[in-house]
Amino acid sequence: QVQLVESGGGLVQPGGSLRLSCVLSGSDSSHYTMGWYRQAPGKQRELVATFTKSGSTNYSHSMKGRFTISRDNAQNTVYLQMNSLTPEDTAVYYCNAVHTVFSYIYWGQGTQVTVSS
Repeated sequence: QVQLVESGGGLVQPGGSLRLSCVLSGSDSSHYTMGWYRQAPGKQRELVATFTKSGSTNYSHSMKGRFTISRDNAQNTVYLQMNSLTPEDTAVYYCNAVHTVFSYIYWGQGTQVTVSS
């Protein structure tokens, strides 16, 4: 069974940086578009960034330029490098994988990111 496990969340000061990791198990990540979404309390889940198997990336407008998505298919891992963090970035960050042929969708359990002084 496909599983996604996020890690790397925590407390960081405004202006700081954090790198999140997500490991896919139970399948070959090369068959998936992988990405990151986030959800703050009282708000809908929103796109952060996606990375297709062909190497195309897509960023939410508010995150582009500060966040960078990357992936290592050999390790079945997708990363999210977050820089210049603000309190508005506080949310639970979820890893996502979509099969490029069958469109199966999988979600991780989420990792909390808190930006505060």
